[in-house]
This record gives sequence, C-alpha cells and structure tokens, in this order.
Amino acid sequence: MKTFFSIFIIQILAIGFFASCNQEKRTAEQITFDSLMHTKVGEFAVVQLTSDLSILSENERKMIPILIETAEIMDNLFWQQAFAENKLTFLDSLTNEDAKKFAMINYGPWERLDGNKPFLPAYGEKPMGANFYPEHMTKEEFEKWDNPDKTSQYTLIWRDEDESLRAVWYHEAFQEQIEKAAGLLKSASTMADDPGLKKYLELRAEALLTDEYYASDIAWMEMKSNTIDIVVGPIENYEDKLYGYKTAYECAVLIKDKEWSKKLEKFTAYLPELQLQLPVDPKYKQEKPGTGSDLNAYDIIYSAGDMNAGSKTIAINLPNDERVHLKYGSRRLQLKNAMRAKFDKILVPISGVLIDTAQRENIKFDAFFSNVMFHEVAHGLGIKNTITGKGTVRAAMKENYSAFEEAKADVLGLFMTVKLIEMGEVTGITAEDCFVTYMAGMFRSVRFGAASAHGKANMMCFNFFSEKGAFERSEQGTYKVNFEKIREAMNEWASFVLTLEGDGDYDRATEFLAANGVIKPELESELGLLKSKHIPVDIVYDQGVEVLGIVK
Repeated sequence: MKTFFSIFIIQILAIGFFASCNQEKRTAEQITFDSLMHTKVGEFAVVQLTSDLSILSENERKMIPILIETAEIMDNLFWQQAFAENKLTFLDSLTNEDAKKFAMINYGPWERLDGNKPFLPAYGEKPMGANFYPEHMTKEEFEKWDNPDKTSQYTLIWRDEDESLRAVWYHEAFQEQIEKAAGLLKSASTMADDPGLKKYLELRAEALLTDEYYASDIAWMEMKSNTIDIVVGPIENYEDKLYGYKTAYECAVLIKDKEWSKKLEKFTAYLPELQLQLPVDPKYKQEKPGTGSDLNAYDIIYSAGDMNAGSKTIAINLPNDERVHLKYGSRRLQLKNAMRAKFDKILVPISGVLIDTAQRENIKFDAFFSNVMFHEVAHGLGIKNTITGKGTVRAAMKENYSAFEEAKADVLGLFMTVKLIEMGEVTGITAEDCFVTYMAGMFRSVRFGAASAHGKANMMCFNFFSEKGAFERSEQGTYKVNFEKIREAMNEWASFVLTLEGDGDYDRATEFLAANGVIKPELESELGLLKSKHIPVDIVYDQGVEVLGIVK
C-alpha cells in the first residue's frame, strides 16, 4: 500500500510540475506575442485626417457625414472580400488590444507589409484569391469552367452544394449593404450644390446597384468645379493575387485644394508630346493618350476599404476602364495631406539614415510630390492594348499586371518629371532632386513588402537601377545616385517594361518578376536598420466626423 501511495503522490507531483512548466511556457509565449503586437502597432504613425472645412457651404458640410457612412459600408464590404470569417466575430476573439488594432490595420490576420505572413498563430497562408474564389479551387478547375462572367471584375465565384462553380454579381452577393450605400449616395446628391457632383452621385448609386460603372465613370470625369469629391465602389484588383481579375471595394472622401490644383492643371496637355518622346520603339507608343485628364490636389478626410488596407494611398489615378482612358483620359488626384505626412514622418527620417550625406540636401517635398504626381499621370502613357493580338495589357498579363503597371508608372513618372524640368515647365526643383528623392522613396515603399504590387514594382526598379550602377552603395551602408548613369538606366528600364506590356508577354513577366521582385539580402539589412531606428513603416488614420468636428 505504501508503495502504491508513494507512486500516486509522485504522479500527482509530476502532473503538477509539467502543468506548471506548460503554464510558464504559455505565459512566456503570451508575453512575447503581446510585445510583438505592441511593436507592430508602433510601426505606424498616427495621422489625423482634417482639412479646412470653412470653404464648404452649409449643404456640403451636411453631405460629409452621409459620405463617410457610405465609406463605412465600403469598408465592411472589403472585409468580406478579403477575409472569409465574420469581421466582428474575428475581432471579438482577440483579447489583446494591440492584436486587434493590428488586425484592423491589415483587415485580417495576415501582415500586408510583410509578405502577407500570418501574425496570429491559428492561421496559415493567406489564400491567393482572398475571398473572391472558393477554398480549394484550382486554376485548372477555373480555366476549364465555361462561364462568360467568371473573369468579370464584379463577380464572386462561389461553390454550390453539388461542388459546381457559380459566378455571383457583387450587387447580388452584397444586396442589403449595396442598397443602403446607394440610398446614401442618392440622399447626398439632393444636397449637392455642384451639378456635376449631383449627377455623379446619382449615377454612381445606380452603378452600385447594377455593377455597370461606365456612365458614372464618365460623369466623374466631367466634374470640374466641385469642392467635395468621393471615390467609391469596387475599383482596384490588387487583392486578387490569383488572377488579378476581381476588384475590391474602397472609398475616399475628399476636399479639393483649388489653389494647388490651379498650379497643376496645365501638365496634362503635355501627355501626347511626352508619349512621343518615350524611349521605346514607336509601335509601343502608337496609342494617343487622352488630354481630358484632370490633375488636382486634395485633402483626404476619410479612407476606407482597399485603399486603407496596409499601406495608405497618397495618390489616385482613375477610372481604370481602358475605354475611358482612350477617349477621355483619367483624373489624377494628389492626396496632399497624406503625402506630406509620409514625407515628414517617414521619408525624411529614412534619408537621414540611408542617403549619402552629400545628397541629403536633394531630398525635397516638391520633388516627392512631383514624382508621386507624375507616377499617376504616367499610368496614361504607353499602350492599353497589346500589339500581339492578346487583348488588353491587363488581360494578357493576368496576375502580373498590377506589379508591372506600377513599375511602368514609377519609371515614366520620373521620366516625365525630368523632361518637364528640362522644358522649364516644372520649376523650383532640379532633376538631381528628383533622382535622389526617387531613390529615397524606394526605401520607403519597399518596406511595404514584396506581397503588394507597389512593393514588387519598387523592388524590380531598385534592383534594375542598382545593377546598372545608377544606385551606388557605400561601405557604410548609405546610398547615392550616380548622376552620370541614372538617365540611361531610366530609359532602359522604361523601354523594357513598355515592351513587355505591349507584347503581353506573360511568361517573361512571370520569370522576371520572380527573379527581381524580391528584397535581396544586402538591402534587407538596411531595412532592418530603419526598424531599429524606430522609423515608422507607414501611417494609420485617426478619422471620422468627430475628428473633423462635424456634428451629425
């Protein structure tokens, strides 16, 4: 009996010992996780979205809360497109407040600025097709499926009970929320003082209900005198990394800076001339870009959905419809307050660490503004349809399209800025300012990670310029621009991307992107240095009617 009792006591003690060890292990893991989440949230600088509302009429002030409510609906719709789980249930399951904040920044459990790696232990890899396609659907299955709506920008792909695939239009899948958003836009239209804005809001409401956006895109292009603006609907295809077909909901509520916009309005007239000067074979620049494009500066006062996920948008170039581009051009919206926040809080501190001391004086906000602005304008250059009979560039390049289109806009934006400086149309900055600020801007953007289209584009650009000797790294780990080599490298890179797009060469694009759209070890160490200096990776918004001081 004594022996049995002794063994029993030993077993109890052993169980207690191992339970204690497991508890200590769990506690240590929790402390590590809590610390990590606190650090991650701290990598984002908080910026209040405000503007001078005194320029608005009484009716315009009344519109703002209605437009923000519309934006909140777009935000919830994007959650549903990006993540299969219920948003509120998911967020309520997170007991750590920093983890909850980080999940809201990322719209789910995957870190968008770190290759979409899961930051919550219960989750694996993010689905390439987000929540646009059914789980476990293969590309082979999708491509064999004969359905004319499957590649539409505005359909979800669902699996029926019999395991067959079904295309469902957005306005049907999200009917209740879409009808509410459309009603809000119609309500706002009754308060619009500007006839162009009134017409756009009415047509955009109808577009949400039908997934037919062409007429509202044209109305948006025709607006000229409005002070309030809104970008709303399923627009960009960055979230669909499986094919790049599906567009995601987003919204930006904006107030035009008419004084700054007046300075910018002349530049779109130069698009046809600059198209002819592109450093590429004439057959890749045979399309004539529209000159009806607008170029304006805005304050963003509310950001939602796709444009608010992960890295924050600082400029907009829309519509994306190639038919609108060729006939009317596009509108380029420079989000001046967001741009200034990123320059002051991120780009300047980065330059103080990674840019050669002799070239730090070339880091200027006006150069940053011009590079970003002409990046958006440059989306209208090149060609929208392949010269090889493969249809549109977007369709031929599939999931590679976004990365190469962003790379094209990056390098052609720089090309345009330099050309306009040489023509005397852009003043107050030099080509050297633009080159150095462009390089510094890449260090800012590559920190978004290689999972985003912008991150991949920046890495391809950075690696190309480095290989050509245009960017030089010192033994101390700082970088400078080689002004003798930068122009030739710029022209070579522009020609390469324009040719690839014009040919619609999917296979070559896939191969090049895999080899060059990555952060290489040497640069990785420099980015680690920025992290150790606690330089923010990006900004996060404090926004809403309370921040604006508006009473509903």
